[in-house]
Amino acid sequence: MKLYLLAFLLLVSISLKAQDTNKNLTITGKVLTADGLPASGLLIVIKDSKNVAFTQNDGTFRISSSAGSKQIIIKSGLSTLEQNIEVGQNQLSIPTITLKEKSYELKEVVVTAQYGPQSMKNSVYNVRTISAEKIRLRGATNVQQVLNTELGFRFNNDLTLGTTDVELMGMSGRNIKILLDGVPVVDRSDSRESLNQIDINTVERIEIVEGPVSVVYGTDALAGVINIITKNAGKSLLNISARVQEETAGDEYAALSGAGVHNQNISASWQNKGWNALVGFSHNEFGGWNLASKTATIDEVNSVTNRWKPKEQFLGNTKIGYRNDRFNIWYRLDGLKEDIDSRFGINPNNYRGKLQTYTTNRYTQQIQSEYRFSKKLDVTGVAGYTDLQRATKTVIHDYTNNTEQLTADAGEQDVAKFNATIVRITAQYFASKMVTIQPGFEYNRDAASGQRIKGKPVINDYAFFASSEIRPMDRINIRPGVRFIKNSVYDAPAIIPSLNTKFGLSKNFDLRLSYARGFRAPALRELYYDFFDASHAIMGNENLKAEQSNSFNASLVWAGIQKDDMQFRSTATGFYNVFKDRIDYGMDPLQPTVTTLINVSRYKTVGGTIDNTFILQNLQVNVGFSYIGRYNRLIEEPTLDVPEFMWAPELNGNATYNIPKINGSISFFYKYTGNRPGYQVTTSGGVQTANLVKIGAFSWADLMLNKNIYKHFTINAGVKNLFDVTQLTNTSTASGGAHSTGGASVPYSYGRSYVLGLIFNWNKN
Repeated sequence: MKLYLLAFLLLVSISLKAQDTNKNLTITGKVLTADGLPASGLLIVIKDSKNVAFTQNDGTFRISSSAGSKQIIIKSGLSTLEQNIEVGQNQLSIPTITLKEKSYELKEVVVTAQYGPQSMKNSVYNVRTISAEKIRLRGATNVQQVLNTELGFRFNNDLTLGTTDVELMGMSGRNIKILLDGVPVVDRSDSRESLNQIDINTVERIEIVEGPVSVVYGTDALAGVINIITKNAGKSLLNISARVQEETAGDEYAALSGAGVHNQNISASWQNKGWNALVGFSHNEFGGWNLASKTATIDEVNSVTNRWKPKEQFLGNTKIGYRNDRFNIWYRLDGLKEDIDSRFGINPNNYRGKLQTYTTNRYTQQIQSEYRFSKKLDVTGVAGYTDLQRATKTVIHDYTNNTEQLTADAGEQDVAKFNATIVRITAQYFASKMVTIQPGFEYNRDAASGQRIKGKPVINDYAFFASSEIRPMDRINIRPGVRFIKNSVYDAPAIIPSLNTKFGLSKNFDLRLSYARGFRAPALRELYYDFFDASHAIMGNENLKAEQSNSFNASLVWAGIQKDDMQFRSTATGFYNVFKDRIDYGMDPLQPTVTTLINVSRYKTVGGTIDNTFILQNLQVNVGFSYIGRYNRLIEEPTLDVPEFMWAPELNGNATYNIPKINGSISFFYKYTGNRPGYQVTTSGGVQTANLVKIGAFSWADLMLNKNIYKHFTINAGVKNLFDVTQLTNTSTASGGAHSTGGASVPYSYGRSYVLGLIFNWNKN
């Protein structure tokens, strides 16, 4: 009996020892950057386990692991480091791990309006970034799809021209500066259609600065800046990637071409001994969509105008450069050919109909260089040239004998030409640990010609700007700035000042306060555009002054929760903008039947946002809310009783869950856009009243699944526009613009679509 009892106790002892060996132990470690600073916020993973953690502000971490030989993985966002470790009963800490990246390289780095690459935490501007990973996860085929669920953004469609404009912080696209690697993108009109003429496959990240950045970037940056940063060659000796994605347009789809949305891309990059090169080509095709096409016959479809215009794009790009420790130079060329087809319906009496094609050819060249003369002095130079041509071709198509004849109406056979040149030189002088100075010079030249443009106007703009970062204490950063302007055509504001500040209130709280004056130069279209036909009588005004604004912004960032496997960050922002000399359409006092442009409007916007990021192991969630008010000009009419601001709410939520078992992830992107109110004046019995009108609220959601298959392939599939939004309700009975109809629903999308794509990526180190 004792023998049996002894054997039983021995078995229990062995079992307990085995369990003790296999149970999870808590190990500690520390991660430093290449320059010896703590590496905070990094993801730590024990390979082949579900155990994850994040490094703290001091670079330390704690993670669970069973005993034995293990492999620890540190993901910095720029690279992944794998290191073998030993975990034992008497070894619960591991040696300090040092990364290859320096501290400024490790953090989420921003460059927009900075002296150089700067971590988001240290920037005096509140910068939002959208990474290439987020773009990939949502299967985006253009920039609009990326921004569609971001707070503060709203898009408006011009179905007559087949283009889309963007709105930010309650201000239209003409008040938003669009940059491609820091160089302004040229648009032929007020709308920022160029956003969807950039190859999404070349985008590394998108940086968004809300509020005026006119000291650094000059005109148009009243509402803010959208800077689209393109990819570099990377660290591999050779990389080849390809992408094919198919998408339905509502219920309509034809494989590879025709109905639906079709995207193909191929690109390659190379780098060796400081030299690097990249080349890419993309083809995008949209077959068009019509509300009537779901139920109508062929003849019925042809008898009405097509609403969502068929569009085809060919995009090419190349980038070549050289870099060493002190010198960096690169050249980039982007080309676009875009065709948009417009159908005006068929006359049932003679089976003839008008067809119009808008063809855009855009070429952008830019060269950028930086040289470090010493530890105290850097000089950066940028030169860019853009050539944009938009051709309109109009024919009468005879469907009986399949022949075409050019029309002779004004403006229906036209080539509008625009070109822009920019040269910008800046220096960064690090006078001391407390003071950095940045002087700069910028030259811009804009030119245009076309049937509807008076003459061949040229605008030259010269500017000198200077700013300084002053750090009287470790946690205080003050950045004053000023821009001096001389323009050859319009009355530019002589001086544009700004003051940005950042205060580190504590280890986890950062406060940013800023004031800036912004301005928007009159566009060539507004100064010299004359458009007269049977439906339009619009004349430019060469005497326009620049719009000006005074803007106040504040943001408070709290990053107080950084536990072993959990992070939480919250950002609250507020803004108030006041505009004068706002350019708007009005009646020509000398010709009452003609519409022209005048500096009469006052305008204001006010609002705030709250944005929260939560990370728990393999789950990342972003939830935000904004409330934006737009100024109601009718308040200036003493007989009308209306509020000063018209308010609209927004709510967004994005979630991504990584699933290690399937080597994939599932992502959900959501945004609720509230009613957009307005006021419409009616007269009855000689008495004017203001009636509330609204563009209806809507919810937008995308659901995407990404999965790695084999070694070099990734498949993405999902549903976009889950709630099948096509038209927004509109209670207005007045026309909302040249290409809108009063009382009609506002077009927003072609409905729910289904996506399937395949990505190939191969590297040779």
